[in-house]
Amino acid sequence: MTTIVLVRKNNELVVAGDGQVSMGNTVIKSTAKKVRKIEKRNVIAGFAGSTADALTLFERLESKLEKHAGNLSRAAVELAKDWRTDKYLRRLEALMAIGDKEKSFIISGTGDVLEPEGDVIGIGSGGNYAIAAAKVLMETDLSAEEVAKKAIKVASEICVFTNNNLNVEKI
Repeated sequence: MTTIVLVRKNNELVVAGDGQVSMGNTVIKSTAKKVRKIEKRNVIAGFAGSTADALTLFERLESKLEKHAGNLSRAAVELAKDWRTDKYLRRLEALMAIGDKEKSFIISGTGDVLEPEGDVIGIGSGGNYAIAAAKVLMETDLSAEEVAKKAIKVASEICVFTNNNLNVEKI
């Protein structure tokens, strides 16, 4: 459980995530890094779900981006295909919110590659709270980073599986 929010505003892409790792009702770690940047390809990915599964998927995403010369759309589709059909990957429990300068996607283990309408994506247990907050904040003069941070803060005040220890990446 976690909260990841992706915000696209004024030619800036920001992905923010909380740092809480829970096992059942117990907080195991409060400073986990659930948002990663692939510097070479200018892509940011945030993960919700099992940490080990998310790291595996991040590595796969990076290799797909390399294979498809940084084409995020193609890499996302190929990753989702593998995730759905590969016997090992099929068992992974995570969601990914990924974006580059032009596109943003949600990728799931059921083979979904969704390009949501609008400039906000939220995943994880507090994702819907973060989306609601971010959509309201998008109408203000706040930067994309400020919107993302405030959205996670709102989610952390509502969702018990989300904290306010932020990890933010932007391009």
